[in-house]
Amino acid sequence: MKSKCIGALLLGGMIACAQAPSDLFPPTASVKQVMLDLIHPSSNDILLAIYRGGPKSDAEWAAVRRSAITLAESGNLLMLRGRARDQADWMKDAKLLVDAGNAAYKAAQSKDATALVALAGALDASCTTCHKQYRPNVFPVINQRDGGSK
Repeated sequence: MKSKCIGALLLGGMIACAQAPSDLFPPTASVKQVMLDLIHPSSNDILLAIYRGGPKSDAEWAAVRRSAITLAESGNLLMLRGRARDQADWMKDAKLLVDAGNAAYKAAQSKDATALVALAGALDASCTTCHKQYRPNVFPVINQRDGGSK
């Protein structure tokens, strides 16, 4: 009897461990909230720093660093079950955001303005690529210019 109880406890523990983290911790924010409250302001902060010639002080570099890590982690949030629209384009586009955020973080860590400026296009592309596919009305001029969205 004692071994059956131990076996049941072990099996229960294995099942609990096998659950995906998103099952154990359901999302608090919707995709729209992640976009509006995390991604949009963070990407704008980085791009603004770039277009102003790069951060000038330790405080400005720290702000870029925070925004960059927010972008990278937001891309990860978009890939969680319950948020991911599909396993193809959505995941690939979210990975572009993770990559752009990580590159911006590394540039901010090393206070490398040249590297930061060089990733402006990648950051912009990570947004527009996804929006062209999933929110074609967000960038209608781009979609008209390239023949429309998918």
